[in-house]
Amino acid sequence: MYNKEELCKYSNNIRKNIVKMIAHAKSGHPGGSLSAVDMITCLYFNVMDINHENVNSIERDRFVLSKGHASPLLYAVLAEKGLIPEEELMTFRQINSRLQGHPNMNYVPGVDMSTGSLGQGISCAVGMAMANKLDENNHRVYVLLGDGECEEGQVWEAAMAAAHYKLDNLCAMIDYNELQIDGSIHDVMDPSPLDKKFEAFGWHVIEIDGHDYDQIEKAFEEAKTVKGCPTLIFAHTTKGKGVSFMENQAGWHGSAPNEEQLKTALEELGGNDHD
Repeated sequence: MYNKEELCKYSNNIRKNIVKMIAHAKSGHPGGSLSAVDMITCLYFNVMDINHENVNSIERDRFVLSKGHASPLLYAVLAEKGLIPEEELMTFRQINSRLQGHPNMNYVPGVDMSTGSLGQGISCAVGMAMANKLDENNHRVYVLLGDGECEEGQVWEAAMAAAHYKLDNLCAMIDYNELQIDGSIHDVMDPSPLDKKFEAFGWHVIEIDGHDYDQIEKAFEEAKTVKGCPTLIFAHTTKGKGVSFMENQAGWHGSAPNEEQLKTALEELGGNDHD
């Protein structure tokens, strides 16, 4: 288990790589990638049993990035974990690169599902969890949803199925930063209260600060103890977390920083190189 100081270091390096790869590609989604860094860092380093030896095996936990446009987050985490070369991150969104704008499970080690169309990732995660139950495979399935993504009807069909089949091996997370590409989720198509909706669909819900490592770790531990129903970690987060001019700005949902903005972002994150 990594301590809080070590997790913070990993998260900071991941945030640096997110902004660098998006700036280099001149395209990508920084806001919702940065907001979920702390949760996914904790997941990959302290919760899931994924490593070089089992990355291509079904005998390990699985993660589905349902909001597939946040692929810079997933790629940066895989690089920090050592599952893909860090230098490959700078090929993001380039022709013939494995690291496309949405993750492809056929090419990238550690990508457990190809995602992009919102709502489909959680449906795939439900299928994975059902398969594990049928195969008596005790490994868990984790899935990250965007709050705007929860405006998709398919999310609720998946939520209903997960509860119906008592998938207590499934843990979903909602990155609740309250912003999507067109602005506030409350103005575009308000899906709130998401915590109460999932409760009504039969899920066990844990509400946390998605940037507090103690709360994140306790939530993952609690999820493992829940029996008879799936768990939702409802995480309050800040869009663009860690880069001041991106924080709480819907305009940074899908915009790339220019050279000067990249320099500022990296200075705020402690410099261009790993500490």
